[in-house]
Amino acid sequence: MNIHIEKIKKNIEPLRQQIINHQVYSAIKDADDLKIFMQYHVYAVWDFMSLLKALQSNLTCISTPWFPKGDAETRHLINEIVLGEECDVDSFGKRKSHFELYLDAMQQCGADIKQIEKFITELKKNSNFISAFQFSNTPQEASEFVNFTFKIIESHKDYLQAAIFTFGREDLIPGMFHSIVNDIDKKFPESVSIFKYYLERHIEVDGDHHSHLALQMTANLCGNDEQRWHEAEQATITSLQKRIQLWDGVYKQIVNKKTTVNL
Repeated sequence: MNIHIEKIKKNIEPLRQQIINHQVYSAIKDADDLKIFMQYHVYAVWDFMSLLKALQSNLTCISTPWFPKGDAETRHLINEIVLGEECDVDSFGKRKSHFELYLDAMQQCGADIKQIEKFITELKKNSNFISAFQFSNTPQEASEFVNFTFKIIESHKDYLQAAIFTFGREDLIPGMFHSIVNDIDKKFPESVSIFKYYLERHIEVDGDHHSHLALQMTANLCGNDEQRWHEAEQATITSLQKRIQLWDGVYKQIVNKKTTVNL
């Protein structure tokens, strides 16, 4: 294993454990709690795809006329991940992106998708995140999470994009989702079968294959440049802190909902 990757993994482990063992998972006691979780989390699902496509844009040639761009091994790595994330299959064998699959899961369990749809519709119109967040009444923690992702995207530093994609997403998601999926069958009926499939699909694909591809991609892009590795670690730390803040926001919303109901 690359010594720089080992160093980053060691330094971010406390934050990673905070996320994997966050109290939000045990707070999800009923279907209404799960709906709140999904209405926050869907923003991370969406901006994951944006981060992925930014990497593909930076690391491969997606315009015409076509010319070879970058290292062929890195092109292969990112294109394989894009293939799995942008056009995977649902439980019926139908091709869908993981974002579209997540929306299906939200609709099945009765979670409101109007907020994320309003956000995307407004963003398509004017490309202004501030107005899109305001128009859709996006939770503050979700908007801050997305803002950081796009700060990294707009840096045009592919090695930073790769770092937060790898350590803040692909290498994190399997452990994070294990915390949810372990109890989901015990707590909920078949109305969340699509969500369960989504979680298990991510655990299977990201844990078994994509995380290894992403680690190799990050190693290729940072190479032997110590400054790049330092910047990558700092960006990763911030990305994990933003995830913790997102989960804190979900947890507070769930607790506040229960407090209001009991008044």
